Amino acid sequence: MPMQLPPPLPPGATIGILGGGQLGRMLVLAAARLGYRAIVFSPEANAPAAQVTNGTIIAAYDDERALARFAAESNVVTYEFENIPFATAAAVADRALVRPSPEVLAICQDRNREKAFLARVGVPVTANIPIADAADLVAAVGQIGRPAVLKSARFGYDGKGQVRIDDTTDLAGAWAELQSAAGTGSGPAGILEAWVDFALEISVIVARSVHGETKAFVPVQNIHEHHILKRTIAPAPIAAPVAAAALDLAHAIARGMGLIGVMAIEMFVGHDGRLLVNELAPRPHNSGHWTIDACPTSQFEQCVRAITGLPLGSTAPFADAVMDNLLGAEADDWLRIAAEPGARLHLYGKDSIRPGRKMGHVTRLTARGASENGA
Repeated sequence: MPMQLPPPLPPGATIGILGGGQLGRMLVLAAARLGYRAIVFSPEANAPAAQVTNGTIIAAYDDERALARFAAESNVVTYEFENIPFATAAAVADRALVRPSPEVLAICQDRNREKAFLARVGVPVTANIPIADAADLVAAVGQIGRPAVLKSARFGYDGKGQVRIDDTTDLAGAWAELQSAAGTGSGPAGILEAWVDFALEISVIVARSVHGETKAFVPVQNIHEHHILKRTIAPAPIAAPVAAAALDLAHAIARGMGLIGVMAIEMFVGHDGRLLVNELAPRPHNSGHWTIDACPTSQFEQCVRAITGLPLGSTAPFADAVMDNLLGAEADDWLRIAAEPGARLHLYGKDSIRPGRKMGHVTRLTARGASENGA
């Protein structure tokens, strides 16, 4: 007989969120819209997510007693960023439902495991070699050639933990630089990837429910400044067959990983239209913020639906969108943006401004264009 799945969590149930950043803040708000409570676990006392829920546990990620309390008060637990220690997720999973699973988290927070998984399920990726020491780097550069990119296997984001390898790069110096950002963990600390001459970078947000239903939002183009996402354009200006292929890859990855929740899949689009998958993030993503204002179901509501057992919502956009991150002091322009007709301003409640820090975003909508890269 087929396995009986538990019924959806009813309104009034509590969603636990590991992490207190802006993604957690927007998850809390989406959960409240559907009648769910939320409890946030964060080491930061005034984290953005903690400002919008009374249910907050302020503790270190290795505080076993605090984690046990958090698990006891949660009906289901999810993440708002993927650099949660695996041991933390596993400890919570011993006491509560965790979606996506800690095993999914482990794959996505280590680039070598991630690339190995993608290759195993037949997803195209750039040439890559795990790097455990300086000798490995020398040998790998001999195989892959220059230019290439040396990346930290773990804890890299927004360009951190990356070193470009070109004809003038001292490899011993590059390895020493990487080691300072590599963090700890099992397996090789680095990965060397072939340089990709791509036309544009896109991402797809895909959701998979406890029932195996999958839905994805249209592929979007991502534009970076100093390795930080600055602008997302929805839909991406790509040919319909390329968009369809990107969506197919997203659905295949979600199914192959056994995802329950949402995942962002970043891809390079080659000048010939071919796709290479770059990175995975098992949580809502900065490039999906436009969905709050341009879709019937936002990426945050979709995450809530997926992990609680509700049916997934519609991902068909009712408007085209351009989302701009407000980085650092750009957020000081909030009053002008608030006065702009049609601008949808989102501020994250962060208490200090630093250069490059994501302080908020603004989304601007236009009528749907002729291109329908639908999911």
